[in-house]
Amino acid sequence: KIGTTLKGIGPSYSNKTQRNGLRVGDLKDMVYFEARLRSLVAQLTNAYPGLDIDVEAELAYYHSIREELLPLITDTIVYCSDALDQGKNILIEGANATMLDLDFGTYPYVTSSNPSVGSSCTGLGVPPQDIRSVSGIVKAYCTRVGEGPFPTELLDTTGETLRTAGGEFGTTTGRPRRCGWIDIPQLKYAIMLNGIEDINLTKLDVLSGFETIQIGTRYMHEGDEVRGMPASISTYAQVQVEYETMPGWKEDISKCRTFEELPANCQAYVMRLQELLNGPRIRWIGVGNGRADLIEVVCPVEED
Repeated sequence: KIGTTLKGIGPSYSNKTQRNGLRVGDLKDMVYFEARLRSLVAQLTNAYPGLDIDVEAELAYYHSIREELLPLITDTIVYCSDALDQGKNILIEGANATMLDLDFGTYPYVTSSNPSVGSSCTGLGVPPQDIRSVSGIVKAYCTRVGEGPFPTELLDTTGETLRTAGGEFGTTTGRPRRCGWIDIPQLKYAIMLNGIEDINLTKLDVLSGFETIQIGTRYMHEGDEVRGMPASISTYAQVQVEYETMPGWKEDISKCRTFEELPANCQAYVMRLQELLNGPRIRWIGVGNGRADLIEVVCPVEED
């Protein structure tokens, strides 16, 4: 059991890999589209005799949306290249996170694509040199929905408190997310893989109210420190996490707009994360649900 959303994402990517999937651009030629669809349905019903697919209803649906979609179909590589040449910015909508990456995540407990920075190139057609900087979005604690290893998971009331305070329920399915302390080895791996230069530390306000807060600082396996992610998922499931414990804070930080306004223990937590990550600067800190609940470029670090 992988623990996916059951929305057909895996089968769609399987079709792509097998080179027999339909693409949006195929709607430009409905004769071709219909022939391909009928052929694919025939293959599926032959492989799965109990499968009931109304081909005519499917075709009618695609005919009904075709005119609305046709103006949106274009060569996106040229489209994006022209925009970049004109000095425009391109906003790409994505989902999931590095550890759900098909190639670099906790395989097989991953999604079917690459939710890491490289997919901007392979999924959109943007050349690597046009990615000028990379910022990582990092929760102040750790979450996961679905199955798979979770070294810093909290299986007690602390995890439940994080889930409730953070509203940690799956966007698609509404399933409760698994919650745990922040995982520094995992973050270092994501930073290394994506070339992250700046960090947006989100949901720091969720940690308000805890007497103590723990930070997972390193993985150990059979007496040795583990760098990166183990090649074997069974090994990863067996790592022991070493923790640092820090004092928490009681204050509501949602109205803070400068780093100095944060409680001393809260500042110390952020600064310790900065020290442990030993690389990208924490440039933004989320302190609430609103768009304005953000502290910008205020986390002080020692200059070299």
